[in-house]
Amino acid sequence: MPKLRFPAVLVPMLAGVALPGVPAEGPPPEVTAARRSGEIRLDGRLDEPAWRGAGVIPALVQQSPRPGKPTPYQTEVRFLVDDGTLYVGIVCRDPQPGRIVVHTMQRDGNMRGDDTVALVFDTFGDQRTGYLFRVNAAGARQDGLISGPEQLSLDWDGIWNARTQRTADGWTAEIVIPAQSLRFTPGLARWGVNVERFVPRDRTIVRWSGAVLDASLYDLRRAGRLLGVGGLRQGRGVSFTPYGLVRSHRDFPENHDTLQGDAGLDITWNPTPDLSGVLTVNTDFAETEVDARQVNLTRFPLFFPEKRAFFLEGSNLFGFGIGLRHDFIPFFSRRIGLYEGTQVPVTAGVKLLGRTGRWGIGLLDVVTAKTPSTGQANLFAGRVTCDVTDHLTVGTIATHGRPEGIGRNMLFGLDAVWRTSTFRGDKNLAIGGWAAWTGGDVPEGRHHGWGLKVDYPNDLWDLFMIVKEFGDGLDPALGFLPRPGTRWYQGGGAWQPRPGDDGPFRWVRQFFFETYVTWIEDLEGRAESWRVFTAPFNAETESGERIEANVVPQYERLDEPFEVADGVVIPPGRYRFTRYRVEAQSSRHRPWRIGTTVWFGGFYTGRLVQWESFFSFSTPTGHLQLRLDAEINTGRLPEGRFTQRLWQLRTTWAFTPDHVLSTLVQYDSETRNLGLNARFRWIIEPGNDLFVVWNHEWEHPLGSADHLALSPIDEQFIVKLRWTFRR
Repeated sequence: MPKLRFPAVLVPMLAGVALPGVPAEGPPPEVTAARRSGEIRLDGRLDEPAWRGAGVIPALVQQSPRPGKPTPYQTEVRFLVDDGTLYVGIVCRDPQPGRIVVHTMQRDGNMRGDDTVALVFDTFGDQRTGYLFRVNAAGARQDGLISGPEQLSLDWDGIWNARTQRTADGWTAEIVIPAQSLRFTPGLARWGVNVERFVPRDRTIVRWSGAVLDASLYDLRRAGRLLGVGGLRQGRGVSFTPYGLVRSHRDFPENHDTLQGDAGLDITWNPTPDLSGVLTVNTDFAETEVDARQVNLTRFPLFFPEKRAFFLEGSNLFGFGIGLRHDFIPFFSRRIGLYEGTQVPVTAGVKLLGRTGRWGIGLLDVVTAKTPSTGQANLFAGRVTCDVTDHLTVGTIATHGRPEGIGRNMLFGLDAVWRTSTFRGDKNLAIGGWAAWTGGDVPEGRHHGWGLKVDYPNDLWDLFMIVKEFGDGLDPALGFLPRPGTRWYQGGGAWQPRPGDDGPFRWVRQFFFETYVTWIEDLEGRAESWRVFTAPFNAETESGERIEANVVPQYERLDEPFEVADGVVIPPGRYRFTRYRVEAQSSRHRPWRIGTTVWFGGFYTGRLVQWESFFSFSTPTGHLQLRLDAEINTGRLPEGRFTQRLWQLRTTWAFTPDHVLSTLVQYDSETRNLGLNARFRWIIEPGNDLFVVWNHEWEHPLGSADHLALSPIDEQFIVKLRWTFRR
């Protein structure tokens, strides 16, 4: 591998140098939201007289699999607006309405196999950040925050509502979005908007704007324009969200019971429609779903996503850099309120989120309480971006504080990204770089890191190249960096042809021939790891099934012993081995799904088989969902043999989209722990929720021959009521 060297201050961060591009074909389409005249009853029926005067998108165009071709799925979208609310009415006609597919009625449930309609809004007109709203034919709602054409977080929960109705020729939907649920540029006459309908039984996508295979729905550069929204107002822009809860806790080994009440408050104030300030006092996360367990066969810590609502609001504003996923996150909000697996009370916190002109702002300051293992801490994170041109964004990020409340830690970073969707006519291209430094009580060594990425993410060719370096003294106390002291070279891509309607491969919707290379070395240039992922066969069928086979040669250098499983220790040395993978999954639109992935082949000094399978089932109405996941890892090494098991069972019963009971049962053989998380959520109305949560843990006694022997160790029962008052 050639040795590339770049200075810590990146010359290529001047990535805004104008690259040649061809203007997009024609101006974006426009629709005007009409002023509401008359009442709208939110029932999913577009039968009120007000809808007859709405601004109308009369039809959507096929985007996939054959852009621009005729489609039987006629779709009409209507827009109304008043001083404080945006209304959207949707008519989805279907020549075979009996084949409309629904799997879930749960808020933020998995809708990838459902008949859905999605809308994206660019409320700042920056063509970068925005909102996603999606409904399925059963009225289930999903929302998210967009921070780039390939960056969507579905963990945000906004306050909005929707209802749907089945009709003789399809289904209809009504969506109501209060202006107070959005941040937007006041008086902006045009928002970016796009609409997409998905029909899963033949996996057809119809879209209003950007109906080409290279375009993502989340690429706001390809959105149309929504006029008539310049008069939206947020009132006084003040929301009060108090909560109260009762918690019962029992520690079985200590035979200790507690019963306590608690209360807290969130106050949101919008000084302007595009800026939101949030104050939280005595924050509680009792309703948050527990983490899905993972088995770790690496030498490095695992990544677990953020799920707590307070930290998810505005999280897209803190996204930093390009070419960074879980390798380096300068600000990782799970460092706040959690320390070494235990909860740390959040005493209070403030946030400022939004945009003003070309500037994006995300500021967070939180005070955590003192505990037996931590001191009181004041933790800060801030991110500011500037849209220098329509293509170039530059930004900074800074953090201060340590989660344990002891010592000092500071981080500062700079990044720049240049993006276009008109490269060589209508292709996507992104070029960017970043640099970061840490200070305070940090290890000796190089305290900086940097990275570069060139990305060409398109339908036929999806190519990228990344170079990045993490100093051995780079220590982001409020971030996530599993491998400091390393330099990375990554590159490769996929050729993704779509066979025609004739020929031997007409049963294939798309092939994915992939090759991805990762080379990781220490700062002295000595190889630590390398991996070549290849997919000689990877196909998605016309019916939606997926079949894949992979060959993955790799190399690992161990400078110290590695305990891969309890009592199985691999000695230091250099190891080269090849892993193989086969995968098959049935289509998402079916009421039942099954899938299996098997990794096998060499593993350090011996062999390892990893078997992962799932089975899911849902009723035709979406009321009941079941999913069973199993993972079994069997290692055969000279240093010892091991078997690791992980079982997960998810069940969801939705009485209605606003009354949902969900459970997650997990068992893993490493901890011998069986955990149950049951949660009932009643959405009384958007913003007003009642949660009932039951958590119970059992442990399988060490050395017991009875596989069903379980001893209770912990139990919690929580009732929480949250209410929102808006002015």
